[in-house]
Amino acid sequence: MTLPLRTRLDLAAPVAAAWLGVWGVLALVSTLTGAGYPLGANDPHGGDGAGLLGLVPVSVGPPLFAAVLLTGAVAALAMAGTAVRPSRPLRLLITGYAATVALALAVVVPGMRVLALLGYAPMLIVGAPFGWPPVDYAEIFTWPLFARLAALVGGMLLAGALLRWRHRIADGRSPAWAAPASAARWGRWAAWTAAVIPVLYALIRFAWLAGIPLGMSREALADMHADGSVWAGAGLGAFAVVGAVLTLGLVARWGERFPRWLPGLAGRPVPVLLAVIPAGLVTLAVLAASVDILAAPRFLELIREVNSAALPMLLWPVWAVALAAATYAYHLRRRA
Repeated sequence: MTLPLRTRLDLAAPVAAAWLGVWGVLALVSTLTGAGYPLGANDPHGGDGAGLLGLVPVSVGPPLFAAVLLTGAVAALAMAGTAVRPSRPLRLLITGYAATVALALAVVVPGMRVLALLGYAPMLIVGAPFGWPPVDYAEIFTWPLFARLAALVGGMLLAGALLRWRHRIADGRSPAWAAPASAARWGRWAAWTAAVIPVLYALIRFAWLAGIPLGMSREALADMHADGSVWAGAGLGAFAVVGAVLTLGLVARWGERFPRWLPGLAGRPVPVLLAVIPAGLVTLAVLAASVDILAAPRFLELIREVNSAALPMLLWPVWAVALAAATYAYHLRRRA
């Protein structure tokens, strides 16, 4: 028996509490034993000071995560079950703390690694049986990467629980901009903005494939062609274009009903969460990558040099905000 959508959404709070609680206990064990902390200087791919996690000493990381995760679990439990409307100070406290923890887990902790994984995933999956790209998968799917993904999941669950709780205790009034007609208007602008920016990024990668050295020397581009890494860049560009097309589905008819050429699904309504969850995941991954990029001194140097390869990435925060707005507008139009 399939549970109604609202019932499934109500499960977000207890699931978030359980998820954060388990990881909080693991962080507490790491605090007591002094072993197992996978981030900061202990991450072989992220211990060079890049990103905000590089600023957290290894001795501080485990107790900090234990405190944040366990108190986040308590906040999730406070949002579970009852629809009783708490006092305004308590509502502000729960909302502010849960939003802060969700943002930290879903944006600050994942960093650039999660977006890179999403970008390379199609190539890694399709090329694995053929031995291409020639990488050691054990060096990609590591404990630090798994911990970052776990933080991302925890942040998304807590954010979902918070949104559901706020909706449940609301007084039933919605602002004018949240009406379906209004959401359709501003959501269209947001979707097109979120679709154009990744295409700009893809054009740089396609230019490299065509032998045009945008943002790099001809010698460096020749090396990329020689070792085949230029094809990986082109794959990222292709993935970005596919993502741009899917973004437009948030404002297109085929984003609400499956197109006719899909056997077994033609004409059926697209489940709202089937669009909202992937779009939300990409939003958070892009925002997390933006935090890492803007915190990197080398990137700021490239921007000052007006490097053509780096300039599209300067728009990634705009991409994340626009995609979040387009996703929320889609939800507002179809939540009925």
